[in-house]
Amino acid sequence: MRRYDGRRVFVTGAGSGIGQGIALRLLDEGAQLVAADIDKSGLEATATKAGDAADRLRTVVVNVADLESVRTATAEALEFLGGLDVLVNAAGILRPARTDEMPLDVWNQVISVNLTGTFLMTQSSLPALVESGHGVVVNLSSTAAFSAAPYLAAYAASKGGVNAFTHAIALEYAKQGLRAVNIVPAGITSGITTKSIRDQPEGFDPSLFARMTGWLNGGALGSPDDIAGVVAMVASDDGRYMTGTEIRVDGGALM
Repeated sequence: MRRYDGRRVFVTGAGSGIGQGIALRLLDEGAQLVAADIDKSGLEATATKAGDAADRLRTVVVNVADLESVRTATAEALEFLGGLDVLVNAAGILRPARTDEMPLDVWNQVISVNLTGTFLMTQSSLPALVESGHGVVVNLSSTAAFSAAPYLAAYAASKGGVNAFTHAIALEYAKQGLRAVNIVPAGITSGITTKSIRDQPEGFDPSLFARMTGWLNGGALGSPDDIAGVVAMVASDDGRYMTGTEIRVDGGALM
């Protein structure tokens, strides 16, 4: 299936995990794509995995929390793509900590990447998305925004903000043909999940995590491909009547 022939796509967080899975899936479906990440080595891995589709791929290093970096990356992306049809904001970080012990710089870092980064990337891309007449913004939220997430107060707050931001732009730009959708994963096998498990605060209570994975397959984590397939549908013409909504891909975690 090649739903993305002729479609111009910009994906952040594309050097690993969910973002990389999305980039590779949309390339496989024919997209001309710019993969952005702060990790240059991760982008090199993405380009290698793209195989024969690499001629339709450009990689760009970006810090989504930095305005000038975002503007530079967006300009490079638009120069390569010649316009923009789909923006996927998959860049994100997670820093577990007890709320009473969380340093302010950790809180600020999580908010700046996950929420402000989503805003900056969207803001810089909006003119081109609106110009396309059928632009789509896909944002990555989390079940942490809807269900208690112990030791993840900053992450949960950032993802709740992403939900609200997505609703706002979905309504604001609906008359101009722009769609905006939140994808809501539960636990996914990726570097960010591994780091979260490894970096839990000393003496944490594992019983508090019972609702953070789905019920399918005995509570197994999902894979980046599980998210990528849903994004591929939502951002294509198959999802043309979907906007301002959340799509849970959580194995039943929020049932």
